[in-house]
Amino acid sequence: MLRITDTRTGHLVEIPAAPRRLLRSCVHLPALGAGTDDGTGIGPLHLRVPLIGDVLARTAELNGLQVVTVLTTPELTPDRARALDRVMAVLGIHPPTVIGPHRPEAALGGPADVHVTAGDTDPGDLADGARIEVGRVDTTVPEQDTAAPGDSTAPADDTPAPAYAADPADDPPDPLAVRLLLLGRPYGTPVTVTGAALAGAGRTLRDWRRSVADWAQQPSRPVPADLLGQSHAALAEDLDVAAVLALLAEVAGRSDVPAGAKFETFAHLDRVLGLDLARDVGHQRPTGP
Repeated sequence: MLRITDTRTGHLVEIPAAPRRLLRSCVHLPALGAGTDDGTGIGPLHLRVPLIGDVLARTAELNGLQVVTVLTTPELTPDRARALDRVMAVLGIHPPTVIGPHRPEAALGGPADVHVTAGDTDPGDLADGARIEVGRVDTTVPEQDTAAPGDSTAPADDTPAPAYAADPADDPPDPLAVRLLLLGRPYGTPVTVTGAALAGAGRTLRDWRRSVADWAQQPSRPVPADLLGQSHAALAEDLDVAAVLALLAEVAGRSDVPAGAKFETFAHLDRVLGLDLARDVGHQRPTGP
């Protein structure tokens, strides 16, 4: 059973209502701003809304549901449409079934079970289905960051996401660090994107991928039942991805969990997280004597 908090009522609701096994999800992209440095108008909030829709779909599939996702957008020029496709691809957001300027109920096959929207926008009359409101994304540009210029108090849909100041010896910035950073807070909570925060997310990804690659060299073990139950319960109860990330950080340092079980746990939960945690498997030196 998958439950989310309907922001219009404040109550947890089951989606889709039992016994139906098909989830119809409508993700509403906010109007694109004109203040970004690349001219696309695509800012961090435009990434977070479809990202939460992606996590919702992945969680539903993990629970054995079929999912149809429709992304509604403002009228897009061809350049902006291509830019949106590229940005969603590099963030690991699965392509929706349909992208269009209106609510394509025909593509959903019926009324939406859930609408994913930006919390400070009005996507219109959404009489059907529950509503998930995604918190804003702010950007700050500390003096030590080499970020793109912008107003630190302005909503992120009007300002570009800053690039973080990477050490020349570090690997190139990983776009999935943005995904990790945006997933690290409950979906309705505002997120502040800074260069330092992105750098920290990038280091976490590198550390986890190295660990997963090392654990993969050990005999496989099943995901411990308590970890499986705890993580699935967190995801099924209002998409608590932040709790799952905290659980992985704890598991990584536990000596009582075999390496093979750690590998399977990270690989299994990455089906929802979409962080490509097994990317380095097979690319490291063998361990042991």
